[in-house]
Parts: sequence; C-alpha cells; structure tokens
Amino acid sequence: MASARKTIDVPSMPTGQAPRFKKRPPPPPYYLPLNITLYVFLVSNAIAAFLAPIQDCDEVFNFWEPTHYLDHGYGLQTWEYSPVYSIRSWLYVTIHAIVGKVASLALVTKSSQFYAIRFFLALVCAACQTRLYAAICRTLSPKIGLFFLMIVAFSPGMFHASAAFLPSSFTMYMSMLGLTAFLDWRRQKIAQGIMWFGLGAIVGWPFAGALIVPLLLAEVLVGFISGSLGTVVSGIFSGAIRCLAILAAEIAVDYAFLRKFAIVPWNIVAYNIFGGEGKGPDIFGTEPWTFYIRNLLLNFNIWFIFAMSAAPLLLLQAVFRPQSTKKEIPLRTLAVIAPFYMWFAIFTAQPHKEERFMYPAYPFLALNAAIAIHIILSYVGSKDSKGSNGALIAQAKLTIVTVIVLAAINAGLMRTVGMITGYNAPLKVFEPLERLDIPQAGNSVCFGKEWYRFPSSFFLPDGMRAKFIRSEFRGLLPGEFPDATDYPALFDGTSQVPEGMNDLNLEDPGKYVDISQCSYLVDSYFPSRDATELEPDYIHDESQWEVMSCKHFLDASQTGLIGRLIWVPNLPGLPNQLQRKWGQYCLLRRRDVNAEAD
Repeated sequence: MASARKTIDVPSMPTGQAPRFKKRPPPPPYYLPLNITLYVFLVSNAIAAFLAPIQDCDEVFNFWEPTHYLDHGYGLQTWEYSPVYSIRSWLYVTIHAIVGKVASLALVTKSSQFYAIRFFLALVCAACQTRLYAAICRTLSPKIGLFFLMIVAFSPGMFHASAAFLPSSFTMYMSMLGLTAFLDWRRQKIAQGIMWFGLGAIVGWPFAGALIVPLLLAEVLVGFISGSLGTVVSGIFSGAIRCLAILAAEIAVDYAFLRKFAIVPWNIVAYNIFGGEGKGPDIFGTEPWTFYIRNLLLNFNIWFIFAMSAAPLLLLQAVFRPQSTKKEIPLRTLAVIAPFYMWFAIFTAQPHKEERFMYPAYPFLALNAAIAIHIILSYVGSKDSKGSNGALIAQAKLTIVTVIVLAAINAGLMRTVGMITGYNAPLKVFEPLERLDIPQAGNSVCFGKEWYRFPSSFFLPDGMRAKFIRSEFRGLLPGEFPDATDYPALFDGTSQVPEGMNDLNLEDPGKYVDISQCSYLVDSYFPSRDATELEPDYIHDESQWEVMSCKHFLDASQTGLIGRLIWVPNLPGLPNQLQRKWGQYCLLRRRDVNAEAD
C-alpha cells in the first residue's frame, strides 16, 4: 500500500567534509561518447559487410575457400596451401572457421554464414576503431579524433578494408590496437603495443611489422633522453616474449594441419623477397610508381592529400607559430605520422602493387589527415587580425575549409555507392540456387572467363561444386581439397600434397572440366566485347542454356570517367559521357537439367 511506504532520508554531508562521489566534469568540446562512436563505426562497417563487393579473387581462393573446407568438408585449394610451399597459415583461417561454424548453428543457408563472418569482422574492426579514437582524443585532441572518425566512417578505402577477409585487413585491426597502446604515453604500454603489432605481423602479414619501427625508435630516444631507457628495454623484452608465444601457437596449429614444421611468416618473406628468377609476386603483374597515388586518391580523395601534408604542416607550424607547439614538435608526434610515409614509400618502390597492400596503413593515413586538418583549422580559424574585418576573414576561411570537408565526405559516399551498384552482381546472382526445387546433389556450377569473380562456395548449396572450364586465361587455377567428412579427414586433406601445383603461375590442364559436365554456368555479356572460341556468348545460346538470374554489371570500358569513379543516377537526358554503361552477369542452367527438374 502507498501509505505503508517509508520515506528514506539521505543524510546530509557534515560541514567541511568532501563529498564521497565527485561530479564528473563535462566532456570536452567535439568529443563524441564512445558508445555513439562505436555505433557510427559499426553501422559503416556493417553496410560494407552486407553490400561491399569482393575486390580480390585472392580473398576468395586463399581464405573463404579454406574456411569453407573446414566448415563443410570441401572447397577449392590454391598452391599456397600446399605443404610444399606453406605460405598461408591455418591459424588465421581457423579463427574465421570457428565463427562460421558457430553461426551455422542458428543460420539456415551457407550464404548467411558468409555474411555472419563478414559481420564479425565488421564488429572487430569497429571495436578497434573506437579504441583508437578514444586514444586520439585522450592524447592528441578531441578535434583530431572527430576528424579521424569522419575520415574512417566515410572513406571508400576503409569501406572495403573494414570487413574484408584478408590478412592485410587483420593487420590493419592489430595496427590500430598497437597504435592505441603507443599513444598511451603516460602508462608506458610498449609491451602491449609490440604484442598487437606482432600479432598482426605473425598471424596476418609479416611485412606490416615495419609499421612499428618509427614508434619504437621514438620510445627508445625518449627513454634515452629522459633517463628511463631501462623501462623501455624491459617493455621491448616483454613484448618480444609475447610475440614469440604467438609464433609458437601459430607453428603448433600449422603443424597440426600440415604435419610438418613450418614458420609461415618466414616462408612469406622468403617467397616475396628471395624467390629467385621467375618467381615471387612480380609474375602476377606489375604497376607503375603512380599506382598508389591514383588508388589512394580514389579511395580517400582529398584526405590523402591532407595525409601527405601532415609533416610539412607540422614543420611550418613549428617555424611560424612556435607558440602552437609549445617548445618544439614533439618527437612522439613525428613518430605517429611517420609510419604512413614509410609504408607508402616502401610499397611504391615495389613493382607488384595491389590495393590491399595499403590496408595496414589506412589508420595512419586517416590520423595524418586528421592532424593536418586540425593544424589548418587552427590557423584559418584564428582571429589574429584586429577588428571585425579579421573576424570576417577568419570566418570566411573556416567556411571554405568546411565546404571542402563536406565535399570530401560526399565524394566518398558517392564512390562507395558507385562501387556497390556497379560491382556487387556476383553476390546476388546465386540466390535462385537456394530454392528447394533446384536439384543440387552432384551438380556443378562452372566458371570460364568469370572464374576470378566467384564469391566462394558459401554461395553454392550443399552438394554443388564449383568447376572451371577453359577460357582465354592461361595461369594456374585453384584445385580442390580432398573431401572430408570428419575432423581427422580434414587434417589428412590439408596435409596432402596436391597435384598440379606450382609457384610459377603455370597453367595446369588438370584443373579444367569439359563443359558437358556443367549443370550450371556463370557467364557475363558486355555488348562492346567480342566473343571468342574459348569464350563464346553462352547467355544468348538459348538452345543449350536457360537464364536463371541476371544482374547488371558496370561496363567500365564503355563508361566515362565520372561514371566509373562515382555513382551517377540513370536520369533521362543525361549526357552520354556521364551515363553508366551496363553489361549482364548471369547464372545459367543447362536445358536438360531443367527438364530433369520438371
């Protein structure tokens, strides 16, 4: 009853005694609470997980397919997983296979399992981004943290890297955690920072270990100057011990799968650097030195220019506005911006270039750009000039910078939408195969000229296998892992030396099947491209094939520059040079298979 309730009196604080709980100070300006920051990052990454096209066939054949093998007992195998070469670690794949296996307990289709793994990657990435954001706000400036958030959340580059199943993306996650530890200058988390960078280099990509060098050198120099070098050395030793423990765990896992001793990080370095004549990454293609400049301008637009200007702006600030830097440019600040320059220079000098090679440096690019914008705004927003004219000039400069920033965000969003609408057909075209009336057991889905766009066996129902037919391509295609029905058979399959594998990208005719064995076929049609004997127009061969599903696919060769770079709406009356031209990406069914189903 209401009348029976007692009123509880809060005793008053004795005079002169401090309160037991102090009121929290208000957050600094421009600081976003971490829960909101996490949601922003997660929404951005989740959109990528569910909509981003797969940009690299290496992601499918070297990571999605081995994961499918561990979860479902069959899949495609590349030469890198042969025990002869052992340049891919099973530890990295096993982590994702466990996620997929757990997800399969609640999900019906294998494609849902695929997206569950992607969402897991998006969540991990968002957590790492949030931790780095918090460290930037705490150590550098909440304004820099806010700019970092904007760049990361709205850049096409981070959109693709955030949920990609690639060691370079995993290394990017670990680089963010490592940088977070090194930014915590007061707590001396050197060992933790080394551990995170080491985890990325050992389990992910060994070359990414170079990113820690400027940060570690700065800690040694600061320790030497401040007289705390012993503490720094102790932290380095502790971090090295942790890295050795990680390496030992990886060697143990790989030994279980390969049944041989293998140090995969060393094998990767040896193949890429000491491969010898006719071997190494260059056999897969080379690019001019301007490749990464063009690529980063596409994926980060003006943010890339800001990132490259961070060091010059810091130097100019030290010379012309020394009061803004107190006494001198902090050594640690230079160490924070140095990794991006170093990474960019190293990989620009390499003949073989791929977009994913830049992924580990993306957080450093975003941080450099945020620092540069902060310096620019601190100048253009100042009111050094006396009177109202000075205030008006500063306001005009600030408005111009704001317009540039908003334009960069808009350009990034338009490119992201353009990539989704132009190239995600391979993720959508297999949906009819999930119908219950489709015959599955023993059927093959074949790929000819579209072999490199296969999104993985996760998009094929149980019982269907991916096969290859001959096309104009003359390199080495993946083979198949031995079928496995239990875990002992899985370990037997991963330890067997497959036939027809080589590290020279030489074609193996044994990887092909005759087209008569194909129940289904994936093909594309672009009006501007001529058919050949090995790549005929299967889509319009209605006597042999029936179209089950077709999706629009951007014809980059016929689309103008603007239409290739960003999303352009299909409006009537749009000039021809702005219109996006389309081809068809289709799933076909053999006519006799259709008759059997009926």
